[in-house]
Amino acid sequence: MGSIDETAVGSLREALRGPVITPQDPGYDEARSIYNAMIDRRPAAFAQCVDVADVQAAISFARDTGADLAVRGGGHSGPGLCLVDDGLVLDLSPMRWVRVAPEATTVQVGGGSQLGDLDHATHAFGRAVPAGIMSTTGVGGLTLGGGHGYLTRKYGLTIDSLVSADVVLADGSCVTASADDHPDLFWALRGGGGNFGVVTSFTFRLHPAHTVGVAVTVWPVDRTPEVLRWYREFMPSAPEDLYGFFAVLAVPPGPPFPEPIHGHKVCGVVWCYTGDLAADRLEEVLAVVNDPAPPAFHFTTPMPYPGLQSMFDTLIPKGLQWYWRGDFFDAVSDGAIDVHHKYAENLPTDLSIMHLYPVDGAAHRLGADETAWAYRDAVWSCVVAGIDPDPANAGLIREWCVGYWTDLHPHSMGGSYVNFIGQQESSDRVQATYRGNYDRLAAVKRVYDPDNLFHANQNIPPAPS
Repeated sequence: MGSIDETAVGSLREALRGPVITPQDPGYDEARSIYNAMIDRRPAAFAQCVDVADVQAAISFARDTGADLAVRGGGHSGPGLCLVDDGLVLDLSPMRWVRVAPEATTVQVGGGSQLGDLDHATHAFGRAVPAGIMSTTGVGGLTLGGGHGYLTRKYGLTIDSLVSADVVLADGSCVTASADDHPDLFWALRGGGGNFGVVTSFTFRLHPAHTVGVAVTVWPVDRTPEVLRWYREFMPSAPEDLYGFFAVLAVPPGPPFPEPIHGHKVCGVVWCYTGDLAADRLEEVLAVVNDPAPPAFHFTTPMPYPGLQSMFDTLIPKGLQWYWRGDFFDAVSDGAIDVHHKYAENLPTDLSIMHLYPVDGAAHRLGADETAWAYRDAVWSCVVAGIDPDPANAGLIREWCVGYWTDLHPHSMGGSYVNFIGQQESSDRVQATYRGNYDRLAAVKRVYDPDNLFHANQNIPPAPS
């Protein structure tokens, strides 16, 4: 693989209906800006694809010229895998559309869409797909990594609702992968990342969800041990209608939080309740928040599901410095609690966080070998993220994140949600993430991408012939 010969760009422009953007074009810096501003890569060209034919042409160009190729959907990749220096970025962002089937049982989503697009379209039908906690996340990257979110305990992982995917392969051909067609590819796409082709559209099964109960509870940071000991017992035993992710954070300076606690270091839980919302029902369900220690703040309200999905968008917008790492956990040990408390007390910046997301309930109903997602026995998916707007603090947040993860990792299951594998992590981490599914994924890779054209990802090289 190599860089693009500038003289070849003209032929790429002729082949695409969408624009081709190079460093000489006015929109270049905007095109190369992604969610994580710590990533500063300079591709030779962006092929902004408006349809499947454009995707086929861009893949053909990369294959014929030997250019490094990256695929960009929502641009939310923490380690910046959607960009490649001196190569070609196949940009799906113009393919941002959603079509809900008239009977509202399925939804088809363009490969460049964001979760907010999906949530807006399906909400009108009182339906949703379990996917993420921020509306700006790309549907494609989240789904191909497996996908979890507020509805996971109730309805499973995002991939558990995937019905089919339209995929352009490395040879330029287009196939639909489903349980009946290309089932090996369909298996691999459900958690195996972007290793197997460019997904131009996803079709999901829809689930009932409209207005949900939302709550935010925070406790003083020195209560972290008591709260985590309570949370590790309470959450797995709670009804699947109730979801709550645990966090360490600094209180944001705005509503719904009262001014006296703004900026205070806290631990907390963000709750989503999909059960009966009759008067006072949410308060009744969450009366348990007083059990571990008196909260510093507790807020409950009914909310449209898209409102919950977009609740953090303005707090953590595009353009901040990010450094993250993750792991799976089947238990929160006392040793892990000590680590969480230590690093919660020493948050390096006001935006830095740790989130512990439940991935049990409905997500446990499939076996480890039924999809590429191998950790069906995980109870929590953890991410540690150093975040700040100032590039001068990049080293500070990196050091805190790596230290936190290093101390926490011995208490983990060994692998991570693939979308939480961060910058400068080894290929061993990818293998650990897929456990016994790795060899099968490498075999599928050999069939669909034998030359590893799609390598700008958490890469699974093709198995030897």
